[in-house]
Order: sequence, then structure tokens, then C-alpha cells
Amino acid sequence: MFERVFTRIANKVAYAAGLPLTFLGCGLIVLAWAASGPVFGFSDTWQLVINTGTTIITFLMVFLIQNTQNRDGAAIQAKLDELIRVGRAQNHFIGIEHLTETEVEEIRRKCEEAAKKHDAKAKA
Repeated sequence: MFERVFTRIANKVAYAAGLPLTFLGCGLIVLAWAASGPVFGFSDTWQLVINTGTTIITFLMVFLIQNTQNRDGAAIQAKLDELIRVGRAQNHFIGIEHLTETEVEEIRRKCEEAAKKHDAKAKA
């Protein structure tokens, strides 16, 4: 249950964070804070308000955005795996996201070589 609630909240916050209106609102907050500087004498407390606010928001957004990206990546991977499974592609590509970076780079290199050979044959 917690996971569903968190996912729903994360999706809504991630969506809202990407809206132009959200960016505009945040820009207005920063402008209002900057304009209030002379009123508060550019004090340490005045600076601390914006520093604390942005730190807290950044800290929380990192986790929400990472959660959203993890789910999106897993969904895309599942879709690609299904396309590979039902298509004419080679099934040994399914699950390569769990390999090391070096192993994935080796597979990419082999795929690039195969593509170049295919292109050379097609031109001939």
C-alpha cells in the first residue's frame, strides 16, 4: 500500500516539477527573496532561508526523480525485452542490463561491427 501511495505522489510531483508554471513560480519566489534582501539587511538569516529551502527541496526531489526514472527505465526495458522475445532479434540480449559496464560495451562493440558489415554488404 505504501508503495502505491508513494508511486502516485512521486508521479504527480515529478509531473508538476516539469511544468513551465512550476518553473515560473520558483523563479518568482527567488525574485521575491532577492527583492526582500534590503528589507532584511542581507542578513545571515535572510540567506539561510533560501539556502535551507532549496536544500530541502533538492534533497527530496532527488529521490522522487530517481524513483520515477527507475520505474520508467524498468518499464522500457520490459517492453524492449518483449519486443526481442517476440521478434526476430536474438534472445540473448534479454537481461543484458544486469551485466557489468565492460560486458555491455563489448556487446555494443560487436553490434556495431555487425551493423557495419551489414551496411557494407547492402552497398555491394
